[in-house]
Amino acid sequence: MVAQHFEHIDTWVFDLDNTLYHPSADLFGLMDPRFADYVMRVTGYDADRAAQLAIDYWHSHGSTMAGLMEEHDVDPHHFLADVHDIDISHLTPDPELAETIGTLPGRKIVYTNGSNNHAARVLRARGLTHAFDAVFGIEEAALTPKPHAQSFATVFARADVIPTTAAMFEDEARNLVVPHELGMRTVHVHEDPLDATHVHHGTDDLRAFLSQVTR
Repeated sequence: MVAQHFEHIDTWVFDLDNTLYHPSADLFGLMDPRFADYVMRVTGYDADRAAQLAIDYWHSHGSTMAGLMEEHDVDPHHFLADVHDIDISHLTPDPELAETIGTLPGRKIVYTNGSNNHAARVLRARGLTHAFDAVFGIEEAALTPKPHAQSFATVFARADVIPTTAAMFEDEARNLVVPHELGMRTVHVHEDPLDATHVHHGTDDLRAFLSQVTR
């Protein structure tokens, strides 16, 4: 039974993108060209080299923004406003997911590497705004992205999260390493969940999984 593994949980922490909506919505397909375009403007590189650098910074610094901040002194707030300026009108409300999240005992938190404004827009489009007690964007993480341990430390301190009684839901498996080390229950939300020691559970259907938890 899945539910027995979550009986001690009183804080539920959810990533946003590709976690609280299905990856088929492909918001990153809209944002990735904006990442590359921003890198082009900052560095003067051609499109292919800029796109590769954006990916390289994601791997080496945790996010493209973190790499641009460290290597090119980019204004993070300008970057966030630019890359998140996308059309999300194809996102639709999910009242069943909202209801299921609402039945979870304890606090429900969103913690994303995206901006507060992006999180607010996505949650509103999905009809999930009122399902959560708090939302923590990259701004609340002192602009330090997951998977860095300091990002988790900053957000969890602000949110008064006790890791040993908390669960983390993420589409990026690398962002579950630190939560696992802290003693959190970890769930990889992905079409092909990773089989790894730092992943306790995997699912390609968040609502169905949460329904099992609340039985």
